[in-house]
Amino acid sequence: MPYHVDPLHKKQNVPSFQKLWKPAEMLSPSGPPLESQGDRPLQMDFEQQLKALVYFHLEEHKSGTHLLQVLKDDEFAKNEIAHPDGIGKSSFFEAINSRGLEQMIHMFQGLQAKAQKTLPKEYSELGDLVAIDGSLIDAVLSMHWADYRKGAKKAKVHVGFDLNHSTPKKIYLTNGKGAERPFVSLILSPGQTGVMDRGYQCHKNFDQWQEEWKKFVCRIMASTNKTLIKSNPLKPDSIVFYDAIVLLGTPGINQTEKELRVVGYEVDGIKYWVATNRYDLIAEQVALVYKLRWDIEKFFAWWKRHLKVYHLIARSEYGLMVQILSGLITYLLLAIYCHNEHSEKVSIKRVRELRIKIQNEYRNLKNDPSYYNQESIKQRCAGLNHKKFSNFYEQDKFSSHAKT
Repeated sequence: MPYHVDPLHKKQNVPSFQKLWKPAEMLSPSGPPLESQGDRPLQMDFEQQLKALVYFHLEEHKSGTHLLQVLKDDEFAKNEIAHPDGIGKSSFFEAINSRGLEQMIHMFQGLQAKAQKTLPKEYSELGDLVAIDGSLIDAVLSMHWADYRKGAKKAKVHVGFDLNHSTPKKIYLTNGKGAERPFVSLILSPGQTGVMDRGYQCHKNFDQWQEEWKKFVCRIMASTNKTLIKSNPLKPDSIVFYDAIVLLGTPGINQTEKELRVVGYEVDGIKYWVATNRYDLIAEQVALVYKLRWDIEKFFAWWKRHLKVYHLIARSEYGLMVQILSGLITYLLLAIYCHNEHSEKVSIKRVRELRIKIQNEYRNLKNDPSYYNQESIKQRCAGLNHKKFSNFYEQDKFSSHAKT
């Protein structure tokens, strides 16, 4: 079969980046097409847009301008990531702030489903656990939609984190003042268990979630009034000192209509009170489930520090959602890659190894004579249409083979 090179769509030749990118490449054909919103043709298609943003997060670039400079001057980025004709600053930022959100959502959902099938399930005996929390993003004053307080602008992401696979599951974006509790019903599906800190304590919501057949393990304030219905037996020498079926709150004011379970336990001198409707677990398992909530905190810290997801390259609400989704997609690609290549979770050690490996493989690629043959042909064919380019390449390829 003749080998064709499309000058507008570069083929990835670096094995490690190929492995990282492959799950996204497999999902691309099933996604909605990215179309121009006006008479002007697209300066950057969705694959090029996503690949540039994945590279932005992978290499910890500090800004969109930094990324553009790298795409222009770095040999690997210029030849394997960037648009063949380059991309102007205005065209790049226009694309980020106005195009690709529907495609990003499709890609994120597809990769999340892929991760669930690929990665091992760690706590299957505890059920489908989803930690829920919000994280603030520093915004600039020109981002008028990101309301927070006078003299400060912030946005907030509301994330559902799959604790069994250590991957992000769902995400929503609001201004910094956005309430967190309403997103529990949006993030959780019936049968899943939401794991939340005491900022989510609301007795009305506890009733609502039970009506929606959604489970929860939520820390509550120690001073919360508890009307005892039934006490459960305790194990000797356990960290658990309280396990009972109760109604929470003050009667006639904010008391729950539906009974629930409260577990109290002590670790390192700190007493924790947890409300739940998980009656199938022993008290010590309930304590373990709440302990796992810290995994979402560790995810936020790692994600911010090592993938630079909160270094703004977008100012609009639309563009910020595109940027955040690209950061989540990068994390999912890394999670799948680290499992397939190392049977490990994502770590900065493996990410650094990948960065170095990509550059080393590219240098080795450049030492291959056939690489220079392709590059010289691309340069000589600049400006030709695809059909002429393909025909010319075939002729040049076979003539060079005859010479050797």
